[in-house]
Amino acid sequence: MYFAPAMQRNSFILASLLWLVAFTATAQKQVFNDAFTDSLTSAQTRKELNNLSANDYLKQTLSKGNQSINYRLLLPAKNKSQKKYPLVVTFHNSTRIGTDNEKQLEPLARIWLRPDIRRRYQAFVIAPQFQTWSSNYYPDSVRNCLISKPSDDVHLLLDLIREVKNKYPQIDPNRIYLVGYSMGASTAQNLMNMAPETFAAMVSIAAVPDFVNIKAISQKPIWLIHGRQDYDNPYEGSEHLYRALKGNRNLLFTTYNKLDHNLITIPLLLTPQIPAWLFSQHQ
Repeated sequence: MYFAPAMQRNSFILASLLWLVAFTATAQKQVFNDAFTDSLTSAQTRKELNNLSANDYLKQTLSKGNQSINYRLLLPAKNKSQKKYPLVVTFHNSTRIGTDNEKQLEPLARIWLRPDIRRRYQAFVIAPQFQTWSSNYYPDSVRNCLISKPSDDVHLLLDLIREVKNKYPQIDPNRIYLVGYSMGASTAQNLMNMAPETFAAMVSIAAVPDFVNIKAISQKPIWLIHGRQDYDNPYEGSEHLYRALKGNRNLLFTTYNKLDHNLITIPLLLTPQIPAWLFSQHQ
């Protein structure tokens, strides 16, 4: 079934609200969605986000020893000194690797520039840019799937988060969120496993999973999203992680039956689904 952009947006908003109600009312849950989006809708959606000015994302660099990482920092639209705001860390996919401090502002980072989101879901947003792969993939012969392991640069992210928290005391330490797509989602999982006490919740889209600290994240609010037609980062990896987290009442696994790796984010970009879910989570 084909959705025109306006119809698609309304349908996904309604679905989002239903999912959130179901998620808060039940234990570990898996949702199957038959929505389909074609390449034209994908291009229109990306264009709408790419047309938003990114000037509010400040250009920054963190250096530590012989390591450095570029990042962009978005401040809350009003940023009142007496108010606490969440911190969102959003990770790019492998096509955005570089040093220009520009390319990492992929659609998931640009969600936070949408005027309605800026107004309703005010947050600090960090969008780091990795110079090489932030997560590397290896075969797991026991589970018969790929697993991800973080690069050395990922450890620098914990220093970056501490630095930004120290500079902006308005950041609520109980509402630090991870969001990522593809390699970025794998990196989000790596960080959640490395420092689960730091993060309140995670949205992981089309990741290669990380099982290294599964017990520590077993009750964390986690939203796994994957397309069943994904053969780049195989869907089975998220199935394995979902089963490994059995009993986590804060876990939601959304399967898009008809979407592949390249289209999986499209239904999420022009709706408030991701901000709404994140903002309902806290430590």
